[in-house]
Amino acid sequence: MRVLIAPNAFKHSLNAMDVAVAIQEGLLASDPSFVCECFPIGDGGDGTGDLMIQKHNGTLISAEVDDPFGRKITATFGLVSNGETAVIEMANASGIHLVKPEELNPLLATSYGTGELMKLALDKGAKKFVLAIGGSATVDGGTGILRALGVRFLDAAGTELTEPETFTSLASIDVSRLDPRLSDCEVTILCDVENVLLGEEGSAAVFGPQKGATPESVKKLDASLARFAEIALTQTGKDMTLVKHGGAAGGVAAGLYAFLDARLVNGIDFFLEFTNFEKSVAEADLVITGEGSIDEQTLHGKGPYGVAFQAKKKNLPVIGLAGKIPLERNEKLDQYFDTLLAIGNGPADMATAISQTRENLVRTARQIGNMLKM
Repeated sequence: MRVLIAPNAFKHSLNAMDVAVAIQEGLLASDPSFVCECFPIGDGGDGTGDLMIQKHNGTLISAEVDDPFGRKITATFGLVSNGETAVIEMANASGIHLVKPEELNPLLATSYGTGELMKLALDKGAKKFVLAIGGSATVDGGTGILRALGVRFLDAAGTELTEPETFTSLASIDVSRLDPRLSDCEVTILCDVENVLLGEEGSAAVFGPQKGATPESVKKLDASLARFAEIALTQTGKDMTLVKHGGAAGGVAAGLYAFLDARLVNGIDFFLEFTNFEKSVAEADLVITGEGSIDEQTLHGKGPYGVAFQAKKKNLPVIGLAGKIPLERNEKLDQYFDTLLAIGNGPADMATAISQTRENLVRTARQIGNMLKM
């Protein structure tokens, strides 16, 4: 039996490759005759870019850039397709994992370092950009990226604004120094959420608290993004507040849509096409996918849904593994997942469950293998 193992990362625990390897270990412990292909996936979240670079045997480029608070760090991006396409993982330069929990403050954090990576890719001759924007520490609407590429955000006195909390004073946006090479480039942004920019379901309200925003900070950030969108609409004719996915990565998606004409796409769909997933599905007899939680929200463009959708086009059975699954049967999930299994082994608090993810995956996969042999 040929088993295609295509999981997403289990957040705060294992990256997608480590999850795939654990599942493979369990299957082979049950029956060494299984033919397994590990095909870790990403839907735009942290780690997606690195997986795409690996699949294309791309070249990694290292550079010194700013972290979310302007401190110098070494970050990487990848060049694929003979250097024509730059794959940039936003978290590498502007990620929340770069910041200590007590330092988190999206009123001050910016995406400038990610813009520096884009500029370096331009210097290398890149004509296409693929940005995986998950895992950021910022809610700056992409203004940091745009500043690194030459855009200036000015208040009424002509003073340049840099920190998100100051953008309520934004009066004009000077694009005269925007890197001219971008006019010949294509920018694609992989999004794993559908949130719009502003309001109760917007980037500040939904993602701000995860990045250290207090209720008061959320209001300030939403006001700053609203002012940014207002001035952007006047100058570009594009309404950042209406675009689907615009709230992704603290509004980076909306900002680059307005000023770089970026294409905002469903992350998993793009990833699977970019990595030629269909070829692997065609050779499989069974597909195993998973991530930390699988529920009805998974069907709104999350990684396991994308995998299951492709598998069902080939009428393949699909097993979904997760730390948490619905207690009751869900007919919508049943259309894509033949079996959903929670990997936990008895009651455990969240910290314990996360620490035991690998062992639980191996054990569950071994049991799957035992059942398949029957």
